[in-house]
Amino acid sequence: MSGQTRKKIQKKMKIRGYGLRMDALDEILSFVNRFPDAEDEAIDLLLDQFEHESSLKSSIIDKESVNRVTSVLLQAEAAAEGDSGSASNHSAIRVIDAFLVPKFRYDSIKKHFYQHAGSLPIHGEASAKAALYRDRFLLLFQRVSRDQHFSRPSFDVVNSEFGSCEISTIQSLVGQTGRRWVMGVISQLEDGHFYLEDLAASVEIDLSKAKITTGFFTENTIVVAEGEMLVDGIFQVITCGFPPLEDRDQSLKLLAGYDFFGGGTLKKEDTLRLADLEKRAANDMFVILSDIWLDNEEVMGKLEVVLDGFESVEVVPSLFVFMGNFCSHPCNLSFHSFSSLRLQFGKLGQMIAAHPRLKEHSRFLFIPGPDDAGPSTVLPRCALPKYLTEELQKYIPNAIFSSNPCRIKFYTQEIVFFRQDLLYRMRRSCLIPPSREETDDPFEHLVATITHQSHLCPLPLTVQPIIWNYDHSLHLYPTPHAIVLADKSEQKAFKYTGITCFNPGSFSSDSTFVAYRPCTQEVEFSAL
Repeated sequence: MSGQTRKKIQKKMKIRGYGLRMDALDEILSFVNRFPDAEDEAIDLLLDQFEHESSLKSSIIDKESVNRVTSVLLQAEAAAEGDSGSASNHSAIRVIDAFLVPKFRYDSIKKHFYQHAGSLPIHGEASAKAALYRDRFLLLFQRVSRDQHFSRPSFDVVNSEFGSCEISTIQSLVGQTGRRWVMGVISQLEDGHFYLEDLAASVEIDLSKAKITTGFFTENTIVVAEGEMLVDGIFQVITCGFPPLEDRDQSLKLLAGYDFFGGGTLKKEDTLRLADLEKRAANDMFVILSDIWLDNEEVMGKLEVVLDGFESVEVVPSLFVFMGNFCSHPCNLSFHSFSSLRLQFGKLGQMIAAHPRLKEHSRFLFIPGPDDAGPSTVLPRCALPKYLTEELQKYIPNAIFSSNPCRIKFYTQEIVFFRQDLLYRMRRSCLIPPSREETDDPFEHLVATITHQSHLCPLPLTVQPIIWNYDHSLHLYPTPHAIVLADKSEQKAFKYTGITCFNPGSFSSDSTFVAYRPCTQEVEFSAL
């Protein structure tokens, strides 16, 4: 491994016009080895510092010059770490509300992303609905166009026995014979008739003989399909799958400088420092509970047992995530007990305040559920109303009330939290039974669907309405490190292509919850 790193250092130094003595190379290698997860950033940072170094007399770097530069960088890191002090845990956790996530759009002509400027009204114009579908399609299309299996070859090459996998437009299918690959969104333009649509055209499809990949194929999902046109103008699908995933690191290289996740972009020095601090925060833990019915005495008793247990551990959790629903009855138009729910939030605040170590050292995040109080059931959902949470905040002033979904940045880790009974609804909306070839676990099918679609909720808007102008807050691109899919179904965890996905279970129904260690992406199932 050190041999590869040596070559990398020498190559980068040569590009910048520097030569290296052997002892200087060893010195740089020892500095870079301090940051095994951020070697490239460490080398670039060192080179940037060399360019600001006025005492360099030659382009041939010696050991003394390296020592001088590395000592400056390490002192700066130590000073920054000292400044953070005891509050480092609190500053390491940044909660990003869905309504504050930056919006980016893909320009298919210039082939790059640009940030949307201007306001985003909640009640968008009709054009915003069309833009929602276009943005989803282009996000996946630019990803597919880079995939080696679907990208157009630079030179004419002899096709394999399977033919070319180049994506054809739906418009070009007219009058064509033979198999073609197309990409589009599954739509029901007429009752009982399903179509595949891209940006320019649509074609009726027959999925009866299609061989499919893992996932839930519902109306509104974007698919890559192989098939051929029949005489009656219907596209007979032979193979159907979701657009291939792109590695997170590859996405980040292409999107350098863009803040898709929210929380701001970081300089190389800050990324390097956070990566180092993250390694030292191996004991940090998030405790995640879903369905905490405050109006149920048995549930509140179980919650007190959980808090008592964590109060007595050596290192208390950095963060408690309480996800809805917070009431055993849906807070709809027939619900008239808001004043009592407000008092129950106050009792929860008292319960937390009775645990001094947790109150002082832990943070508490509240995310509303699908049946909690709010303006509507549309996604994303805004934070719990202030009227309900005022009593709790008297006891826990630093409690955080965020949207559903919401995002957390923990040092360099990116985590998405979503509370929705998604599994049941996705299964109900399936157009064809899921493939059992790779797995028959519904949770694994769900994870495959949302990650390949790069979207938390790819259901039809008639099944789950979404605020048109804020659909981007449900995007999963670039892929985060972890996705918490809180659901009333049983506890599950599944690591898929490096993404840790889990459901903490329903605390009120099953007394289950999860302890998650973000630094190691370790999921610990817990139950009372």
